[in-house]
Amino acid sequence: MGLYGVSTAEQGHSGLGLEAQRAAVRAFVAAQGWALVAEYEDVASGKDDRRPGFQAALQRCRQLGAILVAARLDRITRRAHTLSQLLEDGVSIRAADMPGADDLMLRVYAAMAQKERELISERTRAALAAARARGRVLGGDRGYRPTAGPDAAAAARARREAAERAAHRLVLAVDRMRKDGITGKAALARVLNDRGVLPPAGRGAWTHTTVARVVCRSGE
Repeated sequence: MGLYGVSTAEQGHSGLGLEAQRAAVRAFVAAQGWALVAEYEDVASGKDDRRPGFQAALQRCRQLGAILVAARLDRITRRAHTLSQLLEDGVSIRAADMPGADDLMLRVYAAMAQKERELISERTRAALAAARARGRVLGGDRGYRPTAGPDAAAAARARREAAERAAHRLVLAVDRMRKDGITGKAALARVLNDRGVLPPAGRGAWTHTTVARVVCRSGE
């Protein structure tokens, strides 16, 4: 029985974390010579033992006497007491990243992982408390303001220069086609549209009028 999970909606939508877990579990199951009878997934923290996929997988394991397999132990649960209770209840659990681990090793690993998370949380709270004691502002608006507002004139100048460069490239393209014998403005418009060249506005289609404007830019 495969169980997969990610913590955030963004990870769930991307599917990348879930796909990697599926690949790991399927490879592990195949290496053991087992059959994967069903797969379940959750988009929720492994600390939440009420996850629907987790609960459905447990129910199916109990019905079939199947082994619950995840890519990592924390995808089953992050609570050491939950893992111990499942093992006490007769649920067989395995993690693909610890292929040789038995029930005792899983209990020890879960307990160590939970203790490490608790220590990290305690260190983080202590560091934040020390920072607040020093008068440091944490989170929110830290008072940063840009030294100067946006330069509208510079932005307009940049847009104008970009438009002039684009127009110059179009003039060169039209000149080359005219040298190749395509002289009529309607014919030039058709060729430009066929080639997927955008008109000066950057959208729409070429017409004899837009071609005439570009020809005027060339001084003819």
